[in-house]
Amino acid sequence: MCGPTLFMAGERWRCFLAPSRSSVFRVLNNSCCRKKSTTPKKITPNVTFCDENAKEPENALDKLFSSEQQASILHVLNTASTKELEAFRFLRGRRSLNIVKHRENFGPFQNLESLMNVRLFKYKSTVQVCNSILCPKTRGEKRKLPENRFLRKFLKPDIERERLKAVNSIISIVFGTRRIAWAHLDRKLTVLDWQQSDRWSLMKGTSYSSSVYLEEISSIISKMPKADFYVLEKTGLSIQNSSLFPILLHFHIMEAMLYVLLNKTFAQDGQHQVLSMNRNAVGKHFELMVGDSRTSGKELVKQFLSDSVLKADPRVFFPSDKIVRYRQMFLSTELQRVEELYDSLLQAVAFYELAVFD
Repeated sequence: MCGPTLFMAGERWRCFLAPSRSSVFRVLNNSCCRKKSTTPKKITPNVTFCDENAKEPENALDKLFSSEQQASILHVLNTASTKELEAFRFLRGRRSLNIVKHRENFGPFQNLESLMNVRLFKYKSTVQVCNSILCPKTRGEKRKLPENRFLRKFLKPDIERERLKAVNSIISIVFGTRRIAWAHLDRKLTVLDWQQSDRWSLMKGTSYSSSVYLEEISSIISKMPKADFYVLEKTGLSIQNSSLFPILLHFHIMEAMLYVLLNKTFAQDGQHQVLSMNRNAVGKHFELMVGDSRTSGKELVKQFLSDSVLKADPRVFFPSDKIVRYRQMFLSTELQRVEELYDSLLQAVAFYELAVFD
């Protein structure tokens, strides 16, 4: 029986009476602390074990699950394909492959203990797998998270998936320091309207008059038709660069006013109608990113216009009665940097392909 402390090689080790799974305690326990607890050990499926390789009592798994539960687990392990096994928690990747390979080499599992003969399976992981098979609903709920997390990376605020799937038309809006552009597309990726306005007085001074912003933006919104959603471009400019502060202030004022005016004008049953879409996410979708910078989408839009005439099933469709006007509008901007016009169309296409059509 050891005392409360033990001195070894000039260092002080504290020997606790409570059990510990550290390697230091195991050495001390083997040498002097051999008192065993009289409290019976209780085994539950949700116990967290510190040592994955620790051996458990024989047939311990059979004591954790009823005969009906064992039968259900074994049925899944012996009949499910690799893809079906991966639907369960803790069975992704190599574990599901190892189960199928073990079945092929040694036949079906006769009991839960035999699962620990499979590579990558120890007692703790086997208990976790058995619990996940018995409770697939928990696994199913967690499978929704990656999709929601993916949407949250480029779309704000959070919108119910059902509303996105039911979209019939959207208006994509992109604004800069000298112009604003918008594209109206339906779910067949038909361009119903495509416009820009560059005759405004914003950013010509430093006063940032609210009345001027309100007048200019209200005039533009009055030309927009009704749609299911109004998607605004969210820029990735850093606020840490003080030289960009006037531009950032302009963008924030524009975004705030568009949110308020669009929701007030087109609100349906009190539901939110305005979303923000990350600019770089659109750039990545169309492979327009070079490092952290986004290149021009002009050539891609030019290709869309050509394909709409030359291909039977183009990615983006421009109606025959409007294609001439859109081509002329595009050609008139080729000598200028009218990225807002191109980006409004690209953002609309990316919204459908990423958020609506998966």
